[in-house]
Amino acid sequence: MTLFTGLSAFPLTPVDDAGRLVPDLLQRFLDRIVGAGADSIGLLGSTGAYAYLSPEARKRTLRAAVEVVAGRTPLVVGVGALTTAEAESLARDAREGGADGLLLAPMSYQPLSDEEVFRHFEAVAGAGGLPLCIYNNPTTTKFTFGTDLIARLSEVPNIAAVKMPLPADGDFTGEVLRLRGITPKGFAVGYSGDWGAKEALFAGGACWFSVVAGLLPGPAVALTRAVQSGDIDTAERLDRAFGPVWSLFREFGSFRVMFSIAEILGLGSLRPPRPILPLAERDLDRVAQALDRLLDEA
Repeated sequence: MTLFTGLSAFPLTPVDDAGRLVPDLLQRFLDRIVGAGADSIGLLGSTGAYAYLSPEARKRTLRAAVEVVAGRTPLVVGVGALTTAEAESLARDAREGGADGLLLAPMSYQPLSDEEVFRHFEAVAGAGGLPLCIYNNPTTTKFTFGTDLIARLSEVPNIAAVKMPLPADGDFTGEVLRLRGITPKGFAVGYSGDWGAKEALFAGGACWFSVVAGLLPGPAVALTRAVQSGDIDTAERLDRAFGPVWSLFREFGSFRVMFSIAEILGLGSLRPPRPILPLAERDLDRVAQALDRLLDEA
């Protein structure tokens, strides 16, 4: 077992209209995740809007998280940044602030080569000194990690896992086997893209890096445990209950939908960072209906 197994829940980072962290609300999100029994917390991931936050805001977020989590659940902290120097600094901040692991995506303005990404990850992994997960997120970064690069990075000290997008051909089993065949024993292959979680876990994916678990950790934990125990019927039922939420995630992007979920659940009236706009009022009704079905059936 490694840090990057089971269910990793990715919460929003709640900030006010001036961009200041709302620590009490963040801690409420995190306490729900811990209480539900998630295996780890993915702080300051894409759902946590890390790309929109200053280094100081990230430090405050980690401090608030460490205070409430208090070692009960491992904290994996996103340290992506445009420059290697800043990402190294964020990795050191995360280690000194109490993180248990790191998550790194290759943010850039200029397109990056494989060699540039390799050296970037090598430097940040060395600076952080914690288990680090490669974040393969081509939708937002416009960079795709090929198998050769993943294999090469998996040999770098501290690089312990990869967070993969859903395979375009749907062949989770084949992809997991290929990646396991070219990486060291214990290197974790996990998946994001919530609507493929059931298939990814059944195919042997080590971890579900979950957006929805940031606000609905109970049903997400239940789905994960059903798969882990081989309870196919329960896993299928829970995945169907999540279906309308998955559809909204695919249509609008999970980031936007999560802000609406927070509001509908009464967890906080939050807005995404501009230029991202909140969902229209008519679409909020669809989110509410999807949540009703999920909470009734889960």
